[in-house]
Amino acid sequence: MDMIVKVKKLKEQAVMPKRATEGSAGADLYACIDEPITIAPGQLVKIPTGIAIELSDSHTAAFLFARSGLGVKHGITLSNGVGVVDSDYRGEICVGLCNVSDKPYTVSPQERVAQMVIMPVVGASFVEAAVLGDTERGEGGFGSSGKL
Repeated sequence: MDMIVKVKKLKEQAVMPKRATEGSAGADLYACIDEPITIAPGQLVKIPTGIAIELSDSHTAAFLFARSGLGVKHGITLSNGVGVVDSDYRGEICVGLCNVSDKPYTVSPQERVAQMVIMPVVGASFVEAAVLGDTERGEGGFGSSGKL
């Protein structure tokens, strides 16, 4: 069963999020810009989408991911790795893009710039503890579990 997500278009030219296929986990988000924006190598740019959303379940969030084609073909990634839109946020969704390639990339108006996946979020209460339980892994991290 699909969750209903209310979408408010903040600008006339904004494009509603769309899933490319029935099996797509994410819905494409589109650049809501009046003219093309060129991202120079190493530059970060905030791209508005022209939309705000309302998630009907407070135990969900919208996660923004890079589009694989932009990353693989053009070196365009999200500036923060993964964007998080909390269920109580009602402002415009913007996408921070970073050009990690050695060539400029131009974002066109209404171009697909990210994908948005709605996922459940588990609430947590944090309690200070002087001691944590032992595990086989212990404090090993950053490659400590070895390679196959």
